[in-house]
Amino acid sequence: MSGETPASDENTLREALLLTVRQLARNGLNRGTTGNASIRLPEEKEAFLITPSGMPPEEMSATAMVKMPFSGEYEGTARPSTEWRLHRDILRHHPDAAAVIHVHSPFATTMACLHRDIPAFHYMIAVAGGDSIRCAPYALFGTQALSDFAAKAMQNRRACLLAHHGMIATGRDLRHALSVAIEVEALCEQYWRILQIEEPRLLSEEQMQDVFSQFKNYGQWQSP
Repeated sequence: MSGETPASDENTLREALLLTVRQLARNGLNRGTTGNASIRLPEEKEAFLITPSGMPPEEMSATAMVKMPFSGEYEGTARPSTEWRLHRDILRHHPDAAAVIHVHSPFATTMACLHRDIPAFHYMIAVAGGDSIRCAPYALFGTQALSDFAAKAMQNRRACLLAHHGMIATGRDLRHALSVAIEVEALCEQYWRILQIEEPRLLSEEQMQDVFSQFKNYGQWQSP
Protein backbone atom coordinates (compact mmCIF):
# COMPACT_ATOMS: atom_id res chain seq x y z
CA MET A 1 0.00 0.00 0.00
CA SER A 2 1.44 3.38 -0.99
CA GLY A 3 1.94 6.30 1.38
CA GLU A 4 2.31 4.43 4.65
CA THR A 5 1.01 6.17 7.77
CA PRO A 6 3.72 6.72 10.40
CA ALA A 7 3.30 4.14 13.18
CA SER A 8 3.05 6.82 15.87
CA ASP A 9 0.20 8.57 14.02
CA GLU A 10 -1.65 5.31 13.45
CA ASN A 11 -1.27 4.42 17.13
CA THR A 12 -2.75 7.78 18.08
CA LEU A 13 -5.77 7.13 15.85
CA ARG A 14 -6.18 3.64 17.33
CA GLU A 15 -6.27 5.11 20.83
CA ALA A 16 -8.74 7.80 19.73
CA LEU A 17 -11.02 5.17 18.18
CA LEU A 18 -10.95 3.12 21.38
CA LEU A 19 -11.78 6.19 23.46
CA THR A 20 -14.65 7.05 21.14
CA VAL A 21 -16.37 3.65 21.27
CA ARG A 22 -16.14 3.72 25.06
CA GLN A 23 -17.65 7.21 25.09
CA LEU A 24 -20.51 5.93 22.92
CA ALA A 25 -21.26 3.31 25.57
CA ARG A 26 -20.97 5.80 28.46
CA ASN A 27 -23.38 8.15 26.68
CA GLY A 28 -25.92 5.35 26.20
CA LEU A 29 -25.66 5.46 22.42
CA ASN A 30 -24.55 1.82 22.19
CA ARG A 31 -24.92 -1.21 24.43
CA GLY A 32 -23.01 -4.47 24.46
CA THR A 33 -21.47 -5.22 21.09
CA THR A 34 -23.83 -3.02 19.05
CA GLY A 35 -22.59 -0.22 16.81
CA ASN A 36 -19.17 0.53 15.35
CA ALA A 37 -16.85 3.40 14.47
CA SER A 38 -14.09 4.16 11.99
CA ILE A 39 -11.42 6.75 11.23
CA ARG A 40 -9.73 7.54 7.95
CA LEU A 41 -5.94 7.05 7.77
CA PRO A 42 -4.97 10.49 6.44
CA GLU A 43 -1.51 9.59 5.14
CA GLU A 44 -2.70 6.54 3.20
CA LYS A 45 -4.81 6.52 0.08
CA GLU A 46 -8.17 4.80 0.61
CA ALA A 47 -7.55 3.13 3.98
CA PHE A 48 -9.16 3.33 7.41
CA LEU A 49 -9.29 1.84 10.90
CA ILE A 50 -12.52 0.25 12.12
CA THR A 51 -13.66 -1.38 15.33
CA PRO A 52 -13.57 -5.21 15.47
CA SER A 53 -16.66 -7.39 15.10
CA GLY A 54 -18.62 -8.62 18.10
CA MET A 55 -16.36 -7.17 20.82
CA PRO A 56 -17.72 -5.04 23.68
CA PRO A 57 -15.88 -1.75 24.25
CA GLU A 58 -14.53 -2.76 27.65
CA GLU A 59 -12.75 -5.71 26.03
CA MET A 60 -11.31 -3.76 23.11
CA SER A 61 -7.77 -2.50 22.91
CA ALA A 62 -6.11 -0.05 20.56
CA THR A 63 -4.31 -2.92 18.85
CA ALA A 64 -7.66 -4.66 18.17
CA MET A 65 -8.74 -1.90 15.77
CA VAL A 66 -8.73 -3.34 12.26
CA LYS A 67 -6.81 -1.69 9.43
CA MET A 68 -8.53 -1.95 6.05
CA PRO A 69 -7.98 -0.63 2.54
CA PHE A 70 -11.10 0.31 0.59
CA SER A 71 -10.67 -2.88 -1.44
CA GLY A 72 -11.99 -4.87 1.53
CA GLU A 73 -9.05 -6.90 2.78
CA TYR A 74 -7.95 -6.47 6.36
CA GLU A 75 -4.84 -6.83 8.45
CA GLY A 76 -4.42 -8.79 11.69
CA THR A 77 -6.39 -11.61 13.33
CA ALA A 78 -9.42 -9.60 14.51
CA ARG A 79 -12.29 -9.46 12.03
CA PRO A 80 -13.63 -6.00 11.15
CA SER A 81 -17.15 -4.92 11.99
CA THR A 82 -19.72 -6.48 9.68
CA GLU A 83 -20.66 -2.90 8.72
CA TRP A 84 -17.26 -2.16 7.15
CA ARG A 85 -18.90 -1.59 3.74
CA LEU A 86 -21.02 1.16 5.27
CA HIS A 87 -17.95 2.90 6.65
CA ARG A 88 -15.86 2.34 3.53
CA ASP A 89 -18.48 3.76 1.19
CA ILE A 90 -19.22 6.81 3.32
CA LEU A 91 -15.52 7.63 3.58
CA ARG A 92 -15.15 7.06 -0.16
CA HIS A 93 -18.05 9.34 -1.14
CA HIS A 94 -17.54 11.98 1.56
CA PRO A 95 -13.93 13.18 1.29
CA ASP A 96 -14.66 15.87 3.90
CA ALA A 97 -15.52 13.18 6.47
CA ALA A 98 -12.67 11.62 8.44
CA ALA A 99 -14.76 9.64 10.93
CA VAL A 100 -17.94 7.55 10.83
CA ILE A 101 -20.00 6.46 13.84
CA HIS A 102 -22.85 3.95 13.72
CA VAL A 103 -25.05 3.51 16.80
CA HIS A 104 -28.24 1.79 17.92
CA SER A 105 -29.22 4.60 20.27
CA PRO A 106 -32.75 4.35 21.75
CA PHE A 107 -34.58 7.33 20.24
CA ALA A 108 -32.87 7.36 16.84
CA THR A 109 -33.63 3.64 16.54
CA THR A 110 -37.24 4.23 17.62
CA MET A 111 -37.72 6.79 14.85
CA ALA A 112 -35.89 4.53 12.39
CA CYS A 113 -38.27 1.67 13.20
CA LEU A 114 -41.13 4.00 12.28
CA HIS A 115 -39.38 4.89 8.98
CA ARG A 116 -39.62 8.53 10.05
CA ASP A 117 -37.46 11.28 8.61
CA ILE A 118 -36.79 13.92 11.26
CA PRO A 119 -38.10 17.22 9.83
CA ALA A 120 -37.12 20.80 10.68
CA PHE A 121 -39.07 20.98 13.95
CA HIS A 122 -36.01 22.57 15.60
CA TYR A 123 -33.21 24.63 14.10
CA MET A 124 -30.54 22.21 15.38
CA ILE A 125 -31.62 19.78 12.65
CA ALA A 126 -29.02 21.74 10.68
CA VAL A 127 -26.22 19.84 12.46
CA ALA A 128 -27.02 16.94 10.12
CA GLY A 129 -26.32 19.18 7.13
CA GLY A 130 -29.79 19.86 5.78
CA ASP A 131 -33.41 20.66 6.64
CA SER A 132 -34.15 17.05 7.63
CA ILE A 133 -32.50 13.89 8.88
CA ARG A 134 -33.41 11.26 6.32
CA CYS A 135 -34.26 7.64 7.10
CA ALA A 136 -32.75 5.12 4.68
CA PRO A 137 -34.85 2.08 3.68
CA TYR A 138 -34.27 -1.22 5.43
CA ALA A 139 -31.65 -3.70 4.26
CA LEU A 140 -29.92 -6.56 6.06
CA PHE A 141 -26.99 -5.45 8.22
CA GLY A 142 -23.55 -5.91 6.72
CA THR A 143 -24.79 -5.91 3.11
CA GLN A 144 -23.91 -3.75 0.15
CA ALA A 145 -27.62 -2.94 -0.19
CA LEU A 146 -27.60 -1.30 3.24
CA SER A 147 -24.54 0.72 2.30
CA ASP A 148 -26.15 1.83 -0.96
CA PHE A 149 -29.33 2.97 0.79
CA ALA A 150 -27.28 4.81 3.42
CA ALA A 151 -25.16 6.52 0.77
CA LYS A 152 -28.29 7.96 -0.84
CA ALA A 153 -29.69 9.15 2.50
CA MET A 154 -26.33 10.73 3.35
CA GLN A 155 -26.16 12.91 0.24
CA ASN A 156 -25.35 16.44 1.49
CA ARG A 157 -25.78 15.23 5.06
CA ARG A 158 -23.66 14.43 8.11
CA ALA A 159 -26.16 11.96 9.58
CA CYS A 160 -29.05 9.69 8.69
CA LEU A 161 -31.26 7.00 10.22
CA LEU A 162 -31.32 3.39 9.04
CA ALA A 163 -34.78 1.80 9.03
CA HIS A 164 -35.23 -0.89 11.71
CA HIS A 165 -31.60 -0.45 12.65
CA GLY A 166 -30.07 2.77 14.02
CA MET A 167 -28.16 5.92 13.07
CA ILE A 168 -25.02 7.01 11.21
CA ALA A 169 -23.08 10.20 12.01
CA THR A 170 -19.95 11.58 10.39
CA GLY A 171 -17.48 14.32 11.20
CA ARG A 172 -14.19 15.96 10.41
CA ASP A 173 -12.70 13.88 13.22
CA LEU A 174 -13.95 11.44 15.85
CA ARG A 175 -14.83 14.17 18.34
CA HIS A 176 -16.93 15.98 15.75
CA ALA A 177 -18.69 12.76 14.66
CA LEU A 178 -19.44 11.94 18.31
CA SER A 179 -20.94 15.40 18.86
CA VAL A 180 -23.15 14.96 15.77
CA ALA A 181 -24.34 11.55 17.01
CA ILE A 182 -25.16 12.92 20.46
CA GLU A 183 -27.08 15.87 18.99
CA VAL A 184 -29.05 13.69 16.54
CA GLU A 185 -30.04 11.34 19.36
CA ALA A 186 -31.23 14.32 21.41
CA LEU A 187 -33.24 15.63 18.45
CA CYS A 188 -34.86 12.23 17.94
CA GLU A 189 -35.83 12.17 21.62
CA GLN A 190 -37.32 15.68 21.41
CA TYR A 191 -39.24 14.80 18.25
CA TRP A 192 -40.57 11.59 19.83
CA ARG A 193 -41.77 13.55 22.86
CA ILE A 194 -43.48 16.18 20.71
CA LEU A 195 -45.29 13.47 18.75
CA GLN A 196 -46.91 12.30 22.00
CA ILE A 197 -48.77 15.62 21.95
CA GLU A 198 -49.25 16.43 18.25
CA GLU A 199 -47.44 16.92 14.97
CA PRO A 200 -45.14 19.93 15.37
CA ARG A 201 -45.07 23.03 13.26
CA LEU A 202 -41.95 23.10 11.10
CA LEU A 203 -39.44 25.77 10.22
CA SER A 204 -39.69 26.99 6.64
CA GLU A 205 -37.01 26.52 4.01
CA GLU A 206 -36.19 30.23 4.29
CA GLN A 207 -35.85 29.99 8.07
CA MET A 208 -33.53 26.99 7.76
CA GLN A 209 -31.39 28.84 5.23
CA ASP A 210 -30.99 31.59 7.83
CA VAL A 211 -29.84 28.92 10.29
CA PHE A 212 -27.22 27.60 7.86
CA SER A 213 -25.94 31.13 7.32
CA GLN A 214 -25.70 31.68 11.07
CA PHE A 215 -23.93 28.35 11.57
CA LYS A 216 -21.09 29.48 9.31
CA ASN A 217 -19.85 31.57 12.22
CA TYR A 218 -20.87 29.28 15.07
CA GLY A 219 -18.87 26.47 16.64
CA GLN A 220 -18.18 23.31 14.63
CA TRP A 221 -21.56 22.80 12.98
CA GLN A 222 -20.79 23.92 9.44
CA SER A 223 -22.73 22.07 6.74
CA PRO A 224 -21.02 19.27 4.76
